[in-house]
Order: sequence, then structure tokens, then C-alpha cells
Amino acid sequence: MTVLLAILIFTNLPLSHASAASFSASWPYKADLLNASQIVVVETKSVLSQTGLLSLREKQDGKWISVLSAIPVTIGPNGIGKTKEGDGRTPSGVYPLGQAFGTAVKPQGLMLQYMRTTKSDYWVDDRTSAQYNQWVSYSGNPDQRWDSYERLLQPLYKYAIVLRYNDDPIIPGKGSAIFLHVWRTANTPTAGCIAMSESNLLKLMKLLDPALSPAIAIGFALR
Repeated sequence: MTVLLAILIFTNLPLSHASAASFSASWPYKADLLNASQIVVVETKSVLSQTGLLSLREKQDGKWISVLSAIPVTIGPNGIGKTKEGDGRTPSGVYPLGQAFGTAVKPQGLMLQYMRTTKSDYWVDDRTSAQYNQWVSYSGNPDQRWDSYERLLQPLYKYAIVLRYNDDPIIPGKGSAIFLHVWRTANTPTAGCIAMSESNLLKLMKLLDPALSPAIAIGFALR
């Protein structure tokens, strides 16, 4: 009866309202499919928004409880709904979170696996490479190896977390190098990642527990 009621409500909503309702209703189900008991939720006002709000939820006694909320974030210049490399969009959907990394030393109290980056660390976004959408350590000249790549030793990645987008399987050209990282400013969109202030990112990172299989859900929901 509850499911039928939800379907009836959903089908009578305007398209924008229905899509927003769909995201709010679907991410808990998808989190369960990933066996995630902890999830970062990023909500935007529309699919074209360049900013959003982030919260952290934990499943306790069968219910999702908010443990962190109303964190301002910036996303891609063309909003959400990534479909290909370089489209300026942040992925929408639900994905596992991967390891943390950064140019700084590992933050005290961090439970996530953490890798400190060096000048030899790159993330490959050359869609013709067999290493596409992978972290590679390489001491040679990257320009002679890849047509496109990101240096992981950079200020925006002082602290960062990998979103496991397009990694199982990796589809060339679908998008790469999607992270949670430090923003440039509160009004500057990313290239497709999700960014926030350093203090808020550290707060989030220290709450994430690998034992809870943390994931991330990205979509738009009316607020």
C-alpha cells in the first residue's frame, strides 16, 4: 500500500517535482544495494545548479539519521548528470566512496585509507589510454605518455576523497577524476567534482567510517 501510494503521488507530480521526489526516494534503496550504512547526500535545486548542499546520513536501527547537514558545496559549471568526459557536469546517482588522499599529512583521527601525494602522482583522463580514470605514479614526462591528465599534487587536493564513478567497469570517455575536494571559492564551480571549504571537508572526512561502507548520492531535491 505504501509503495502504491508513493507511485500515485509520484505520477501526479510535475516533472521537476517528480524527479526531485524520485531522488529523495531512491537513494536509500540504492544505498542498501551497496550495503552502505553511511552516505553523503548532495542535493541541488536543479540539474543546472552550480551549487548545492551536502549532508551526511547514517543508518541506525533501520532509519537514516542526519549527522552532518547544510554544508555548502560547488559542483560542475553545467550542473549534474554527467555523461561524458569534459561535459562540465558532476555525476548524478549513487556511488561508493574510495580512499582519501592529499598533499598534506594524514589528518589526525581519519579512519579512511589515506595516501599522501607526490609530484609523481597523476590521474589519467586520456580516454585513449589503458590507464584511463586511474591513479598512476610515474616519474617520467607525463606529456609524452598521456594526452590528458591531472596532477594530484595541487592546492585543490590538499585533502580529497575519490568518488568511485566509472570504475567498475571503466568506460573510456564516460568521465574521470571525480573527487570531493577543497573549493577555490564558494562561488566558483568545479570541472565536475564536488568541492567545499577545507574546514567542512575535514569535518566530513573525519566522520567517514570504512566499516560502514560509505557511499555518495547526488541529485536534485526541492528544498
